[in-house]
Amino acid sequence: MDAFYASVELLRYPQLKGLPVVIGGGRRRVDEAIRDLPEGGTLADIPVDSFPRLKDYTGRGVITTATYPARQFGVGSAMGLMKAAKLCPQAIILPVDFDEYRRFSRAFKQVILEVAPLMEDRGVDEVYIDFTDVPGGQRDGGRSLARLLQKAIFSETGLTCSIGVAPNKLIAKMASEFNKPNGISVVYEDDLESRIWPLPCRKVNGIGPKADEKLKRFGIETVGQLAARDRDWLIANFGKATGAWMHEVAWGRDDRPVVTESEPVSMSRETTFDRDLHAVRNRAELGAIFTRLCEQVAADLQRKGYVGKTIGIKLRYDDFKIATRDQTIGHFTADAKTIRQTGGQCLKRVPLERPLRLLGVRVGALAKAGSPEALAPAGSAQRAASEPVATTASLF
Repeated sequence: MDAFYASVELLRYPQLKGLPVVIGGGRRRVDEAIRDLPEGGTLADIPVDSFPRLKDYTGRGVITTATYPARQFGVGSAMGLMKAAKLCPQAIILPVDFDEYRRFSRAFKQVILEVAPLMEDRGVDEVYIDFTDVPGGQRDGGRSLARLLQKAIFSETGLTCSIGVAPNKLIAKMASEFNKPNGISVVYEDDLESRIWPLPCRKVNGIGPKADEKLKRFGIETVGQLAARDRDWLIANFGKATGAWMHEVAWGRDDRPVVTESEPVSMSRETTFDRDLHAVRNRAELGAIFTRLCEQVAADLQRKGYVGKTIGIKLRYDDFKIATRDQTIGHFTADAKTIRQTGGQCLKRVPLERPLRLLGVRVGALAKAGSPEALAPAGSAQRAASEPVATTASLF
């Protein structure tokens, strides 16, 4: 989907189309702009000048997404809002509305399933589709079906999407970025050298900033330059698994199937504070935040029908360094109190001298609630060694 969260907001506020808009900074409350809603008017009648500007934002929030006019200023997802304000101070800022985004997400995916039922859900705004066996799916190299999907999604939701059509998931993902917004890109096997090899290595899904930086130190900046390197050389410099994977993706090889159902690996909640908090001076406030995060994770697990036995915490300090710790208990749980107790034990194993910017809680090693794995009794020795001591207080 094209700038998904922002596009949903533009349906609500069509007067902002064509303007730089960023979404982020917190969950939606009553918009300040609504206070200026003309009597008897709709959200579309709110004057543009009534919306808050990025230059006036103060806090630690990050951008979730931005409209394409905002991206022209170098503003993008995961960028701190204060930094973005220096690049595009005139941008309008709106808080996120996850309930509305999930509603539109379900709507566009349902449209796809009615046309191509073999769909892999990759999050709120992205899917993979295997239309090998869809009638007419191969017409015009798949372009006809892609165009049909675009039209059907727009008709149902009013939103646009960009589609990459390719022999596998790796290249389809890259192709989906070629002609944004509202574009279709078809890449054939014979197009590897002309269309994929000239791309920067960072365009490969899975090559992150650190790997890209290391590749550049070896003079490797494009996918083609990566493909020119010997497989054994890549393994020697990047490790057996990563090096072999890099060799395969540089040659456009990817045999991963479209998976229609997958189990989550973990569930987590985290929050970035409006100001730095200290474990001693702000103990009560941190304790309340920690408890709330544990309760939210427990509610997520219970709502989705999962239990877990590895509980972890994540801290980001004022110098942006990150610390994580986890502990595996002897039984599966979705209980907030148990998560809180075990997380408290993890906190005892991290330094807490520096002020904190972020706190997170994670539950992993998941199993379906009620499954044989979840109901299997834990060994007494394992339980004694790994379960938290309920009488031991956490640091906050």
